[in-house]
Amino acid sequence: MQALTGIAVAEYAHRRRQLMEMAGEDAILVLPAAPERVRSHDTFHPYRQDSDFWYLCGFPEPEAVLVLIPGRRHGEAILFCRERDPEREAWDGPREGQEGAVARYGMDDAYPIEDLDEILPGLLEGRRRVYYHFGRDADFDLKLIGWVNRVRDQARHGAQPPHEFLELGHLLHEQRLFKSPAEIALMQQAADISVRAHRAAMRAARPGIHEYALQAELECEFRRHDAWPAYNSIVGAGANACVLHYRANSCGSRAGDLVLIDAGAEYRGYASDITRTFPVDGRFSAEQRALHDLVLAAQAAALEQAQPGIAYEEGHLAAVEVLTEGLLRLGLLQGDLEENLIEGHYRRFYRHKTGHWLGLDVHDVGDYKLAGESRLLEPGMVFTVEPGLYIAADERDVEPRWRGIGIRIEDDVLITADGHRVLTGALERSAEEIEAFMAAR
Repeated sequence: MQALTGIAVAEYAHRRRQLMEMAGEDAILVLPAAPERVRSHDTFHPYRQDSDFWYLCGFPEPEAVLVLIPGRRHGEAILFCRERDPEREAWDGPREGQEGAVARYGMDDAYPIEDLDEILPGLLEGRRRVYYHFGRDADFDLKLIGWVNRVRDQARHGAQPPHEFLELGHLLHEQRLFKSPAEIALMQQAADISVRAHRAAMRAARPGIHEYALQAELECEFRRHDAWPAYNSIVGAGANACVLHYRANSCGSRAGDLVLIDAGAEYRGYASDITRTFPVDGRFSAEQRALHDLVLAAQAAALEQAQPGIAYEEGHLAAVEVLTEGLLRLGLLQGDLEENLIEGHYRRFYRHKTGHWLGLDVHDVGDYKLAGESRLLEPGMVFTVEPGLYIAADERDVEPRWRGIGIRIEDDVLITADGHRVLTGALERSAEEIEAFMAAR
């Protein structure tokens, strides 16, 4: 199974044990697989497993439920999944079945998914607490409540129903925040594929090319290396780069335009997330260069704060100070630095935070604050550092030469014992590096 997921069966078992130890021996944990999503009529979107479910077992199929029962003598990890079915497998591909779930995925036991309604109430009986993600799947929510009520109905005969429902994410998402060496290796692979993809797009860029053609270059490189887009690729030329979550990717480009590409590969479930902004014709204008250099300086300031023991928020504060100082210097903001920082005037041109956790989800799980304070960075955490500046084309209070320029620079950063490692650091980042790369195409 490690060849499929990149994670050893023993590591999945260790994750489950760690989670069950946190939950306690009188708990039960229930995790359904992601449902298949209809694209249109009887066709489906490519299947993507639920991240929490994948993290705990690496099982790739829909119509499955993982049940963890700490301390159970007859096996703690149980998987309900589809049975083998030669007729359906001829259409949709092979299934693992119950034997495969045990032999290849390390389950203690496995049952047909059709038996869930009969078996799960008995597994709930005698457990005080149920850990589960309420609100993700309304249909399954109702089923689980029904199974608990069936146990409650037997209380007069001595059955002991659960008394508490607890949010599974409080335990599991803190666990997922810290990446193992195997996870980091997969994230580095995703980053390396993304670097190649961004370079392919830069090589293809020329005035007149459409955003979707650059998207095709990116995503061809993803698939060429057995990866998928980790999210909808953003390819914004000209003023479209000022739209933070631009989706259309349908416009052409003109000489003198910048192109902002925010795209990353997902490899074996793990995401990369890179943004680069480059001139479609290979040369920055003076104004584009000034803003690009400023965003790069802000990113460098944030990266200096990427150290164990430093509060996560410090990276954002460092970037904001550099951006504000530069905007004042360029005349895009007025007044003194302290007043602008206090009043947050930079938000006119910089509306988002400087990063987010990264892992199985591109905006990965994990608390940013503990007890109301920004949490301290620790080895094994991975996050993005992505300052930007966006001066809309209809921004009337700035000189015309600045209008319609949108720039973001984003990299993926791992906290290590003695500092940090930029997983995406191989990709050209400065204006000089980008211009040299494009000149050598």
